[in-house]
Amino acid sequence: MKSLAELEAIRKATLNRINLRTEDDSEATRVVVGMATCGIAAGARPVMLSFMDEINKRQLSNVTVSQTGCIGMCRLEPMVDVIVPGKEKVTYVHVKPEMVPRIVAEHVVNGRPVAEYTIGAAENE
Repeated sequence: MKSLAELEAIRKATLNRINLRTEDDSEATRVVVGMATCGIAAGARPVMLSFMDEINKRQLSNVTVSQTGCIGMCRLEPMVDVIVPGKEKVTYVHVKPEMVPRIVAEHVVNGRPVAEYTIGAAENE
């Protein structure tokens, strides 16, 4: 059992992390993975874990990975939105874990979306 002092220290540390995250969110790049039932069935969980691993491996402190519910286009799952402050949202479709390092390197780090993985490319097939 933790002492009250230890629990209070954990509480303060958690609140500090939450406060830092909300203050920095306006400048952070966001990676949002569709994790509704359709996305999970299509393989979204390993995709989300791949994004988390790649971002941690590159030590990118200005990037957050989060999840959302149904985006409404189940046939294109797993879907991932990359939202860079001041730029248009880019939606990637049929994302597989092996695609993640390229998305992170080219789009998240260097600002160049990977066009052939986007919803626009899928709709033109």
